[in-house]
Amino acid sequence: MSEEGKILKIGILKNGTIGSSLLLAFLMDERAEATRINVIEVTSGAKMHPASHCVETMKHLLEFEPDFIIMSSPNAALPGPKAVREMSGAIPTIVISDAPAKKAIDEIKEKNMGYILVNCDSMIGARRPFLDAIEMSVFNSDLLKVLAITGALQVIAEELNKVILDMLEGRTPNLPQIIIDANIATEAAKFSNPYARAKAIAAFELAASVSRVTGKACFQLKDRSEYMPLLAAAHEMMRTAASMCDEAREMEKSNDTVIRRPHHAKQQRFLSKIGLYDKEQ
Repeated sequence: MSEEGKILKIGILKNGTIGSSLLLAFLMDERAEATRINVIEVTSGAKMHPASHCVETMKHLLEFEPDFIIMSSPNAALPGPKAVREMSGAIPTIVISDAPAKKAIDEIKEKNMGYILVNCDSMIGARRPFLDAIEMSVFNSDLLKVLAITGALQVIAEELNKVILDMLEGRTPNLPQIIIDANIATEAAKFSNPYARAKAIAAFELAASVSRVTGKACFQLKDRSEYMPLLAAAHEMMRTAASMCDEAREMEKSNDTVIRRPHHAKQQRFLSKIGLYDKEQ
């Protein structure tokens, strides 16, 4: 098959959940119109333990015979995510994870894999007296808004698309090795209003600090009277970060300077426009 007519098979492996993994497939094909990629997701659901649970999901993904693999999980240094990295062989692979995965960077590099770590993708307040299905959903909706408006998801979308275009055009892909901080994220968001960018930076940093609070509440404190207020506080921090992101986007909307970068359905490249009534190019 010619490179022009090639369809790239992309496999997404989700072991556990982070905010950056919620819409991964749609970052490559937001309108379900892409004609040059075929994406399948396999997930272990919420569980990552034992490691064999992750390995079984990887076996199912490999049955799809993907050309390109995206692996997402909390803390990619844990045994489950590490075990599945042993299984990808020569298939180009990118690991998407959160700040604790920095401990796995050397091992990921040794396997010639790429990585995208997102500093603001903080851990949820996962203790039973606090976290029910509704609280979990609210936290993730707030986190998703932070990831989207600060530009973190734009960085992921751009890096994935670079690899996709390389492979579609017959080039050896240059796999990213990126830790997304507030500066990298907000640069990708391309705010026109400097105060909007400042709000987004503040939101990113606030969201990034949530893990420090939830980590203490989940793993260090034993007394309910001590950990419950911290769990609630951490979720209030994420809610505030999401609200600040709303404010930043509203500033851009009021000036008609929201940048939009849809994919070209047949070419897979990004188009771009700013004014609401402008034509994307």
